[in-house]
Amino acid sequence: MPPKHKIRAEDIRAMRLEDRLKLLKEMRVELITLRYKASVGTLTNPGRLRELRRNIARTLTVMREEELRGARGEAKQG
Repeated sequence: MPPKHKIRAEDIRAMRLEDRLKLLKEMRVELITLRYKASVGTLTNPGRLRELRRNIARTLTVMREEELRGARGEAKQG
């Protein structure tokens, strides 16, 4: 289950890729569930939607940074 608080970028960087992907999937599933609850009107904490969206974006950003850092390292060596 994804954490109920803001995830720091350094915590995401410390995770393995498999753990990041698992966390990302869990957060996306929870976001879908909360969006449904919001449409039905049973959502208790609307701030959680914003927090989840930002955590997902933060995770994707860290993953992209590392992807680009790896590509840049290969270009310099090649």
